[in-house]
Amino acid sequence: MRFVSDPPISVKIRKMKQRVRWQDKVITERGIDQTKLVLGDRTPDNPNFSFLVVGDSGAGPHGGHNPQRQVAMQMLNHKDSSRFVLHTGDVIYLVGSSEYYYKNFIKPYREFIVGGEHPKEIDYDKMVFNKPFLPVLGNHDYYDLPFIYGLMAQTALPLRRLLQSKLDIDIGWHGSHQGKAYAQAFMDYLKGFEDENDLIRHLDRHYTAKTNSGRCLYYEPGSFTRLPNRYYSFQSGGVDFFALDSNTFNSPSPLSKDIAGLEKRRQLEQNRDRLEREKISYIEESTKLNSTDSEQLDDLRTKIEQLDELRNDIDKQLAADETTMVDTEQLDWFANSLIESWHNPDVRGRVVYFHHPPYVTEATKWHQSQTIAVRLRFREVLNKVARKLGSLNGDRPLVNLVLNGHAHCLEYLRTGNTGHADAHINWIVCGGSGFSLRRQRSEGVELTENPGGNVSARSLLYIGRAGQGSQKRRPYSFLRIDVLDGIPAKFVIRPFVVERFQGKWSNSEIQPFVI
Repeated sequence: MRFVSDPPISVKIRKMKQRVRWQDKVITERGIDQTKLVLGDRTPDNPNFSFLVVGDSGAGPHGGHNPQRQVAMQMLNHKDSSRFVLHTGDVIYLVGSSEYYYKNFIKPYREFIVGGEHPKEIDYDKMVFNKPFLPVLGNHDYYDLPFIYGLMAQTALPLRRLLQSKLDIDIGWHGSHQGKAYAQAFMDYLKGFEDENDLIRHLDRHYTAKTNSGRCLYYEPGSFTRLPNRYYSFQSGGVDFFALDSNTFNSPSPLSKDIAGLEKRRQLEQNRDRLEREKISYIEESTKLNSTDSEQLDDLRTKIEQLDELRNDIDKQLAADETTMVDTEQLDWFANSLIESWHNPDVRGRVVYFHHPPYVTEATKWHQSQTIAVRLRFREVLNKVARKLGSLNGDRPLVNLVLNGHAHCLEYLRTGNTGHADAHINWIVCGGSGFSLRRQRSEGVELTENPGGNVSARSLLYIGRAGQGSQKRRPYSFLRIDVLDGIPAKFVIRPFVVERFQGKWSNSEIQPFVI
């Protein structure tokens, strides 16, 4: 019994291109770059500025409390002094459905949306933000729900009572429709223009910003707040920001067809069966609890979601073959954009953000095939850029900071000498902003890519689920990052925690650090 299905990479790419009318003749004739935006927030482009970061937030209230709303209320203390908000993905759980945008996004973040004083009157596909809100897609924003499962979940069957009343999992009738709900909520959905003249008027009104690559989208808080594409870039205070869609370059390599590959396949199939048995046991355990046992149900919901994630990773490995697609178009765009950034003397820093973390010590992520795939492909891009730049970047890392989600925690890591261009980079996982926190792995804070190999990265801070029984702690989190003047730019990382402990909430700020 699977909760979700994940569309093939080829489908994700094709559908998203259709939605923004990628390189349509009307667009190319106007010299429009569909991968850039300019922030028209009427604030000076000051080299000293701040921004907020959240991720993996998109859950509704569970058991009478709402972690995401608690985090959002603390973010409000920094709203006026921050220029924009980045979201590292998984905006809506469990399957990115349009049904849950009100409950799982609009209502908790209502103060960031125009008309938020009446959140029920806001349509998910007509949101306008009063503060730039700049997300990337998470895996759950692409997920779909098998039709028969949606039908079962909505009828008066025991399954509905179990999922809705006990575990309180946000299922609904359908899923994201291959990311369509996200595209309608956040992206400039040009597919909706049936009349070409209406499209032309729209482009001439909203694609008025100019960069060295041509015209691009002008993002106006309070008026027009759409993203030009599923991956994009923008600049603030002399710092280039690159937003990527890691869901289209996270496919694992195919298993070999030799004896070792066949044995690996057999082991994966056995592990998949074991995970399914574990999930069933947790579901059965939930039937013995009352709906008032909110923290125990939260623990079971976390375990079930984690098992489904592990099974999905196994399914990706079993399905991978020579035809499995990798989004080379996006990766080439990122490489070329990063090279261009380094040739611009006015750029003093670079930040990249996407969903799947290449480096992480959360208990289940490091050895997942998707983590390995993203790490190797991101590394390949940086290696390519390094070769092109030669000595232009000196001894500075190619990017100052990489921000990710997917792992439900807040973590700061730094790579050592990996032997590649991803060495000595700062990596922050901000994925603990509202949904099913995870523990750190028991193997420790040092990450090695091969048994007995050199340390690739080291975790310097981890904030996630901890403790047992009555001492269990659930620290949800977000970041405020202050960018300081100077070349290269300095980044002051300020983690904020909203913790639930023994049925009560408390707020705290972790000691800031500079990178």
